[in-house]
Amino acid sequence: MRSVFGFFCTLSALISTCYSLSCTKCSNTTTSSCTGSSITCPADQVCGVSYTLTTEGGVTSLEYSRDCFLKEQCTFNGSMGFAQNSRVRIGYSCCSTDNCLPSLPALPADNNKTNGLVCRSCSSQNSVWCYTSDTIQCTGDENMCLLQTTKITTGSVSSSTAIRGCATKSICDLGRQAVTTDQISVDINFQCTSGSVGVFGGVFLNLLLGIVLTKLLC
Repeated sequence: MRSVFGFFCTLSALISTCYSLSCTKCSNTTTSSCTGSSITCPADQVCGVSYTLTTEGGVTSLEYSRDCFLKEQCTFNGSMGFAQNSRVRIGYSCCSTDNCLPSLPALPADNNKTNGLVCRSCSSQNSVWCYTSDTIQCTGDENMCLLQTTKITTGSVSSSTAIRGCATKSICDLGRQAVTTDQISVDINFQCTSGSVGVFGGVFLNLLLGIVLTKLLC
């Protein structure tokens, strides 16, 4: 019986290895394409693309990255509005063959129509809290009030930021996530409420972790 059990364990491990994809890992901040080295993904992951458009003061910048993604991340998209004419839109897409190129992710529509929700609008450096009387009228599907905090630690040095605004529910559902490398650790927390201005409950993509680490380590 033990030998049979051992056989199936070995077979399972071999099958998992066989189904590990090779995917391209790269990033670009000028165009929606990139090339890079091929890496071997964990058995439960596929080849993916994350695409972010940030508009601030009428100027739009982008972040395009290819990497290994969890399958459940492959249809994610969402947006955040932090001040008038300041918005971040994010999308993911995937494919499941070696070094395949996913299609350009679909982003939330750039909808400027107000939806009736009003949220606090503020930002702070070196703090995980901000609060002012300034407000923002939410637009499109951004029907949650958001407090996003980020803490970055490099060695013994830490920095924090906090920002309030509007967000889609998909962004709020990210909750809290953290990642640590040999050089740096990043902790991001999305706290949201669906109603009153300035009231937040205790609620971190992979998608933002990659962006933060890319900018800090490059």
